[in-house]
This record gives sequence, C-alpha cells and structure tokens, in this order.
Amino acid sequence: MKSYVLDMDGVLYRGNQLIPGAREFIERLQAGGHPFLFLTNNSQRTPIDFQRKLERMGLDVGAEHYFTSAMATAAFLQSQKPGGTAFVIGEAGLSHALYQVGYSITDVEPDYVVLGDTPSYDYTKIVHAVNLILGGARFVATNPDVTGPQEEGIHPACGALAAPIERATGRQAYYVGKPNPLMMREALKRLDSHSEDSVMIGDRMDTDVLSGIGAGMHTVLVLTGVTARADLGRFSYQPHEIVENLNDLVLE
Repeated sequence: MKSYVLDMDGVLYRGNQLIPGAREFIERLQAGGHPFLFLTNNSQRTPIDFQRKLERMGLDVGAEHYFTSAMATAAFLQSQKPGGTAFVIGEAGLSHALYQVGYSITDVEPDYVVLGDTPSYDYTKIVHAVNLILGGARFVATNPDVTGPQEEGIHPACGALAAPIERATGRQAYYVGKPNPLMMREALKRLDSHSEDSVMIGDRMDTDVLSGIGAGMHTVLVLTGVTARADLGRFSYQPHEIVENLNDLVLE
C-alpha cells in the first residue's frame, strides 16, 4: 500500500473553495487506510487552523496529517541553534512553530531573521530586517514560492517577499520548504514510509514535483493550481503522471 504526500493550495482548495474531486479523493484515502500527509509551503496557519479550515469545507482530517514549511523551518533552526532567537516577519503559524521548539521572538539582536508568507508586510519591517541581517543575523525563509494560488488568481508568496531583503543586503535567504529535501525527508519520517513506497501530489513543478523527484518518489501533477499543461515544456524534468484533478488519480 502506497503512502501519499499532498500539497494543499491548488490541490485540495483555492482560497476557501474546495477543488472538485478533492473530497472524494480524501475519502478514498481514508476508507482505504492509506497513510497520508498534507505537506504545504503555506507557513501562515497551524495544523489546527488547517484542520478547522477543512472542517468548514466538510472534510474531517486530524491535525496530525498536516506538516507546514513553518514547522520544517522551526525544526531546522532548532537543529542549527537550540533555544535561539528570531525576528519574525510572518503569521501565527510561523510564530507558533518557533515557540513549540523553544525559540523566543525578539527584534533586538536575534540569531535569525525568519520570513514567512504574510499579508502584513511593510517598509518598516523590511528596513529592520535588512539592518539586523547586516548586523549579523542569519536570513532564513520558510519557502521559495514566488506566487501562490487563491480564489481571485495569484498572490505574491514568500520568495517574492524575500527578494527586496536579499537585494538590499546582498545575502541570499536559506529556504527550508519544498523543494528543499529537508522538508520531504521529515514528511516521510512522520509517515514512517520509504520514498519508493510513496507518492508526491502537487500543482507546482518547481516545488512539489521537483521535491518528489529529488526524494525518489512517484510524482503526480494536478492541473488545478499554478502549473498548466502548457507550462510543462519549460522544465527539464517531468512528472511521472499528470491528472486534471485528484478524482482522476487511481490509488495503489
């Protein structure tokens, strides 16, 4: 029996709208007893937030099935400098994950400047982040996505928010989320599954499919999010399988 790792934005839902086929697919996973984990580069929400979001859409999936780039970032920082400090530009999901591993959040001489997805992004925060990094703080970002899907179309994501800070400091952020292998390794560890027995499902070639290929997994691109079929020619690598939506995917 295969284990399944799924992206969320653009795969299960867009904004607050469930994507057709998603409900039936999750119900098939649950009915068949397949191990599965939602692996999202969205750092704004906690697992409980995601659980409740899906509940409002009519899906009952426990909090243990969610792993975010914020959680991966917190685990990485804790492995690098246990009990460290961070100046955070991000939402509750990121702050909560850092607190959970024993980090404290400060704007005075932090060990790290940590950036995640956030609509609360302004010039003052950029200036402060730049000065902290030039003063010695290391720059870490939750994920490299430049854009993400939403109901109205596309919104700027963490990679786009990092760009002004990178340009002003001349320092490249270290991106923890997909396609960084750190995040996929942690996901498979949580599933207690090997890569050859696991399937990665996502809507982005540059994060989801790339991370699955790098981990040696079977990869599935769903055409309900960022990457369209017409975009595939731009990539030197290809997914193992392409489906219009989740309901077209046959479980193994």
